Amino acid sequence: MHDVLARPLPPARPRKRAIATAVGFDVVAVVVFATVGRSSHDSSLDVAGVLGTAWPFLVALAVGWLVLRAHKRPFAVWPTGVALWGITWGLGMALRAGTGGGTALPFVLVALGALGVLLVGWRFLASFTSSARSTYPGLSQH
Repeated sequence: MHDVLARPLPPARPRKRAIATAVGFDVVAVVVFATVGRSSHDSSLDVAGVLGTAWPFLVALAVGWLVLRAHKRPFAVWPTGVALWGITWGLGMALRAGTGGGTALPFVLVALGALGVLLVGWRFLASFTSSARSTYPGLSQH
């Protein structure tokens, strides 16, 4: 007789709330990147201006999420975070250049670093805090 309990469980799928949280953190990261960049150049910080700077990177981020199927491991530093960083930066720069946006070398390099810190950084912190909570269960108690 086939024992159902002997079969390994399928890998747990992240809940919709976790996926939405990860998408939200990524979107906020890109908007923060655009806002800080605009403020450092004394540009307008109105919604239209920030979105005008952020849109190529937001589109690239969405493409990255779809291509990578990032919903399967939305909080993973590797490969999700690192690959999203590369796609968001590379495709975002291509979209920006293709639509007449500036791609001066200093901007390209700053964008590479800032998006890396923001898109990979929050995942790194989340993985650390998750590891700390499982290693030291008392940290999650109030």
